Amino acid sequence: MIRVLVVDDHPIVRQGLSSLLGTVTDMSVVGSAGDGETAVRLAVQHRPDVVLMDLNLPGVPGLEATRRIGREAPEAAVLVLTMVDDDDTVLAALRVGARGYVLKGAGQDELLGAIRTVASGGAVFGAGAARAVLAGPPPRDAAGRLTEREAEILALVADGRSNPEIAHELGLSLKTVQNHVSRILPKLQVRDRTQAALRMRGL
Repeated sequence: MIRVLVVDDHPIVRQGLSSLLGTVTDMSVVGSAGDGETAVRLAVQHRPDVVLMDLNLPGVPGLEATRRIGREAPEAAVLVLTMVDDDDTVLAALRVGARGYVLKGAGQDELLGAIRTVASGGAVFGAGAARAVLAGPPPRDAAGRLTEREAEILALVADGRSNPEIAHELGLSLKTVQNHVSRILPKLQVRDRTQAALRMRGL
């Protein structure tokens, strides 16, 4: 069961998201918050798997709340859900520890899929975030340490693909893909897939 904390300054949006997640068999809502301070407190108290985080919050803003949750409840994966779709905001959210970024205009299936992905340790980028973070080649020093196959897999990781999806696309076994990913992360000196995507831009 994926335990989710819903954070949004609009009560109707919080209620709607909570109602939606309440109908999904593999998810449960452990709490909701309308401001950043409460979001951090509830994240520490309930230790959710995923925090759905709006950025436009009263008091402690969403970016700062995300940073504090990463420090005080690091097991919680923050998935930013917002109307804002500009490059600077996307990158700022990812730099402070967000595992993904989805626009509020996303469909229900896209949102639920994003929650499941970040809960399992993956990274999710909406179309705007993908353009901002993933466009362009990896830095030369990082690319030079990767084999051709590793570079190919890294590009798919950065595109938000799961290990099974990568295995299917490249005609590899799941174990082979997992082994490649386990070698890519230390080569790039990163902890997870989100940081690997950021490293592709030298961020």
